[in-house]
Amino acid sequence: MKWAGMYLVGFLVLICGLLAALWKLGILTSIGTTWTVIGVVIAIGIGIMLAVSNSGSKENIEIDRK
Repeated sequence: MKWAGMYLVGFLVLICGLLAALWKLGILTSIGTTWTVIGVVIAIGIGIMLAVSNSGSKENIEIDRK
């Protein structure tokens, strides 16, 4: 779970950077608060799904029967 957490933290930093850039350009004021929050929630949800899907190794376990 350590790598999934690091992935999620990096994704959140990316989202914060994008929001800061959009705010500085004045784009967020024309979009509105509601749509901004909806977009952030969707982006965080995608980040969680990607972090979980890429975490851990996917191996098959073989059981020797005697």
